[in-house]
Amino acid sequence: MEARKPTQQEFTVASLSHFSSSSSPPNLSPVIRFRSDSGLSELRFEQGSETISFNLQTSQVFKLGPTESICVCEGSETDNETIYSRGINIQFKNEEESRNFHYAFKECKKEAITQASKLPNGTTLDSKSKFDNKIEASSAKMYFHYYGQLLHQQNMLQDYVRTGSYYAAVIENRADFAGRVVVDVGAGSGILSLFAAQAGAKHVYAVEASEMAEYARKLIAGNPLLSQKITVVKGKVEDVELPEKADILISEPMGTLLINERMLESYVIARDRFLVPNGKMFPTLGRIHMAPFSDEYLYTEIANKALFWQQHNYYGVDLTALHGTAFQGYFSQPVVDAFDPRLLAAPAVSHVINFTTVKEEDLYEINVPLKFTSTVGTRIHGMACWFDVLFDGSTVQRWLTTAPGAPTTHWYQLRCVLSQPLFVMPGQEIVGHLHMIAHSAQSYTINLTMSAESLSLVKMWGPGAEQGGILHTSSCKFDLKEPYYRMSQPQAYSLTQDQQPHQLLQSEDIHIQSRDDEVSEFMQQPKKDPVSDTIDRVM
Repeated sequence: MEARKPTQQEFTVASLSHFSSSSSPPNLSPVIRFRSDSGLSELRFEQGSETISFNLQTSQVFKLGPTESICVCEGSETDNETIYSRGINIQFKNEEESRNFHYAFKECKKEAITQASKLPNGTTLDSKSKFDNKIEASSAKMYFHYYGQLLHQQNMLQDYVRTGSYYAAVIENRADFAGRVVVDVGAGSGILSLFAAQAGAKHVYAVEASEMAEYARKLIAGNPLLSQKITVVKGKVEDVELPEKADILISEPMGTLLINERMLESYVIARDRFLVPNGKMFPTLGRIHMAPFSDEYLYTEIANKALFWQQHNYYGVDLTALHGTAFQGYFSQPVVDAFDPRLLAAPAVSHVINFTTVKEEDLYEINVPLKFTSTVGTRIHGMACWFDVLFDGSTVQRWLTTAPGAPTTHWYQLRCVLSQPLFVMPGQEIVGHLHMIAHSAQSYTINLTMSAESLSLVKMWGPGAEQGGILHTSSCKFDLKEPYYRMSQPQAYSLTQDQQPHQLLQSEDIHIQSRDDEVSEFMQQPKKDPVSDTIDRVM
């Protein structure tokens, strides 16, 4: 059998349709070269002074005829289709040259994929993207389907605290956007890209992986004064390639409790892939705030859900064997709703995540030590949580908060309710930890432990408690992916505990004041949905 000749690496062709005829002198024919440099395999199309490079691993070649082919570069992939971002028509001189090129392409691409997947120790990497490796396919499919629907985008757009705060943060800090390249991470409807363009951005790349990318294109095209500055790129930020680096990233990556949906990781990956050194990020950092709360109404409501399973004769069946399991199951659901800040039993503590410096791996597991001093004598039913984010602009620092007592957002607040409450006295110390572990369903498992400690057991409980120590500990495990969406407005609780809400929401952290002039300028709300207050937070 005759040995096959080494793969040809360079081809002179009749024409390349993507190039202008004026780019090459008459005596120079266009050339296609296969090149490998510093681990990157490229397919280079050269004609005179013009050169276009395709990543060989993500390129495809299709025959259009005996001497005509088209080479395309993949932009992104969905469950139903592959999106190609660029294409070049190739006209070969003869059929043999066409066959040789197609063979060379096949062999060089195979080699490029093999080399790219090898680690220094000789093992091979999974060919799936980073996102696909850590997220279940079923979860990702549901996630992108959800955000690909206009009704869910409308729900977020109509959160005027959210949308208005973003608009204000961008417009108030025009100096950070004017003449700059912006990448919108998870662009959704493209609203933030349009804000950036309004602020004078040089160009905005709106990266969106769901089918919402097509709606974003339509919305942006419907604003012709801004559309020339915006390019919609369909794909995941983990996979797409952009033609230039960004001076600033903008995104809305926050989920319930800030971290749900694990989009913060994609935000950080976009930073590492696309942001220039010392570039800006909007938002810049986030804080998770935590405080113990007392809410007998909520505790009773959850506990009563399991009463169904206490029936001894349900159509002749005894259900009580499952009561304990059902009881713990209801308490494993974190509660999403808006609550009265007067339910808080101690000042909040905070955990800060700086998006400009945090590593992606740091978000896989978050452990927050807890230490509070109770301001009242009451039963502690669990931990209340909310978050805020800072837009650290050069001109204005603006906060977006989801705190209880502040204007309600679509994130509401979150409460982890303990199945075994703790009783505390005024001045008593409450300690514990909040341990959050990311899982492949794009969410977190939350382990909460709270213990009530005595300041002076001898004084409070008599001679039998000289040894001191922890009086009582309660723990519970929650799945952030499966919350109980209570989402009622805060109930009118009377101030029976001689406390004011501002005593528990630290004034230096959460400062709410009426800004009617800013509402009219930045919120841009329909008249039938007025909001009288916006949030001005100073760290």
